[in-house]
Amino acid sequence: MTPALRTERLEFTPYRPQDEDHFVALLRDEEVCRWMGQELVPEADLRTLFRTILTDVYPKRLFDVWGLWFEGAYAGHAEVKKTGNVDGYELITALAPQYWGQGLGTEVVRGLLRHAAGNLGLKEAYGMVGAGNTASLAMARRLGFRHVRDVVGDDGSVTKMLVISTTDPS
Repeated sequence: MTPALRTERLEFTPYRPQDEDHFVALLRDEEVCRWMGQELVPEADLRTLFRTILTDVYPKRLFDVWGLWFEGAYAGHAEVKKTGNVDGYELITALAPQYWGQGLGTEVVRGLLRHAAGNLGLKEAYGMVGAGNTASLAMARRLGFRHVRDVVGDDGSVTKMLVISTTDPS
């Protein structure tokens, strides 16, 4: 079962049915999609994805996924799951734009790293960051992520594959 997690300012809670509109609004935000390196997904598809989290991902324990809450308000989304890019686990985060620039991204990643090491027994974790996402790349460097390789999309876009040891996060 995906556990609830806590950092200094954030609560990571497994999604509940009443969180669906928050999830959809976050992943329909054009800025969020741009920095996550994905196209804007139709709302109906996001609603189906959200319901799949509740009816399939959680019951089958496929991977850990949370809604992020800051001072009682929905602030974003986080996951730790197997990645198809390498033999390992990827940390995935998305914060709503109004929470950018406050150090919450760093806090989310540190919380995910503690979970990956302490609860999942992982020695390392990966991240995928768009080459143009200078703020997230700078944060990743500060935390100790190392560049593995560039992944070039069919459209020519470049995503940086990064790795970090979970036993020595900065």
